[in-house]
Amino acid sequence: MHFDFALNSPTIWVFLAVLIFLFLLGYAGIHKKIAASLDARSDKIKDELNQASLLRDEAHQLLASYKDKQKEAENQAKSIIKQARKDAENMAKTAREEFEERLKRREEQAEAKIKAAEDQAMRDVKLKAADTAISAVEKILRSGNVVDHEDMINTGISELGKISDKQ
Repeated sequence: MHFDFALNSPTIWVFLAVLIFLFLLGYAGIHKKIAASLDARSDKIKDELNQASLLRDEAHQLLASYKDKQKEAENQAKSIIKQARKDAENMAKTAREEFEERLKRREEQAEAKIKAAEDQAMRDVKLKAADTAISAVEKILRSGNVVDHEDMINTGISELGKISDKQ
């Protein structure tokens, strides 16, 4: 490359113009303004990084808080389920006891009805037996004949059998 240092050379004039322009920029303090602008931008980026760091820390705290709340909610749910199971067991136990009590009462009522029916049947049989005996005695007394006692007993028994079959 060849440089021509003649005053009529345009390269020299462009070089001198650029030097004068840079000198004027330096004299006007443009380098300070550029440095201040870069420093301001650097400070702004540092602030944004600090804010991002603070937001990240806050997000971690919120995450930890939500995890704690989740654990607490799970523990509450477990407690509620445990209490519900106890309540269900108690209700089932109470229902069983009430059912057994009702069953026992019904059994007692049935036994009482059976006993009453047996007593009534015994009274009816005794009354029928008494009626049959009275009618047999009446027949004997009306006929005036002496009757064979064994025959009379057999007849009475057979009539009682017929009467109990009708009922």
